Amino acid sequence: MLRRILHRCVRLALMGCWFVSASSLAQAPAEAPAVDVFAAGQDGYHTHRIPSLLVTGKGTVLAFAEGRKGGASDTGNIDLRMRRSTDGGRTWEPAATVWDDGPNTCGNPCPVVDRETGTIWMLMTWNRGDDNEPHIIAQTSHDTRRVFVSRSTDDGLTWTAPREITTDVKLPGWTWYATGPGAGIQLEHGPKRGRMVIACDHIEAGTGHYRSHVVYSDDHGATWKLGGSTPGHQVNECEVAELSDGRLLLNMRNYDRSQRTRQQAVSVDGGMTWTGQSHVAELADPICQASLRRLSWAGEGRQSVLLFANPASTRRERMTLRASLDEGGTWPLSRLVDARPSAYSSLAVLKDGRIGLLYEVGEKGPYERIVFRGLPSAWILRPGGTAGGAQ
Repeated sequence: MLRRILHRCVRLALMGCWFVSASSLAQAPAEAPAVDVFAAGQDGYHTHRIPSLLVTGKGTVLAFAEGRKGGASDTGNIDLRMRRSTDGGRTWEPAATVWDDGPNTCGNPCPVVDRETGTIWMLMTWNRGDDNEPHIIAQTSHDTRRVFVSRSTDDGLTWTAPREITTDVKLPGWTWYATGPGAGIQLEHGPKRGRMVIACDHIEAGTGHYRSHVVYSDDHGATWKLGGSTPGHQVNECEVAELSDGRLLLNMRNYDRSQRTRQQAVSVDGGMTWTGQSHVAELADPICQASLRRLSWAGEGRQSVLLFANPASTRRERMTLRASLDEGGTWPLSRLVDARPSAYSSLAVLKDGRIGLLYEVGEKGPYERIVFRGLPSAWILRPGGTAGGAQ
């Protein structure tokens, strides 16, 4: 009897070791350490939130975030901040301010780079610092939520004064409005090639319905126009990706509590209309922003690969990276990036082929810092094949 008990204890211990090893293998690889980019208390800001990541035409990595002066709230004195990296995210230049409007709220960064001109366009939202979201939604605020655009023609070193485009991209019957957050895309194929698309969301007056929508530019950022909105509601913060067959895929934060998953919709006309809104059973979500980005197109020895990142849990924790090899139909490849409390994220593909991930994380809560990891694409793709030439 004693021998059987000892044998069972040893076997359980070995199984425990196996599970520890398997868990540790799921964590981000050692060659992709988390690098602090923004942190609570940094430069006199109480909290930094809402990460956005962009790689310029020259390969410079730009990280954006809201610098919140008075506290962690979405309301109040909030500036839009930025840091640059010229070595693939390993080191970062000191932070600069893209937009500071005194006591008011400047945020929701959503940049996109025009491949043809090299210009970086930044769409952002503004509201008075003494107006909060509930009052704006109820239309009892002093002002409303407004939309602005800025641009940089020198690789993110300097930015133009923000220009308001609210009347071009927001309907009169909309109250709350948000650009992104995350990053936009520029279409690479089809009749709308060159179109820049920014995923956004809004709330309707009267019904209070949350919907996702897009705005776009067909003239290299000179003007911005309103695209289509989702047919269903209970969705807001979203990101968009171009699919191989010319459709656009919109992946959205979901407020339908009967199914704690992401929702998605597709467009066959460059974002002017959206159909097929549905839940994505594989993508568990704690009602949080997430990131969607294309890693590679099919052809020249590569597979078509889409990437998705979010806190894959019922709580804001366990930042997870997933890959789809069938244009977002399924998400079979999954890796745990960070088991700690985590929330918003932003993906980009670095010049050397690595996957850049900027995300909120902390030890006791998800808003202690915003960190960057440069992840080798083989780490996520290895379980089910590779993307050919991807690193």
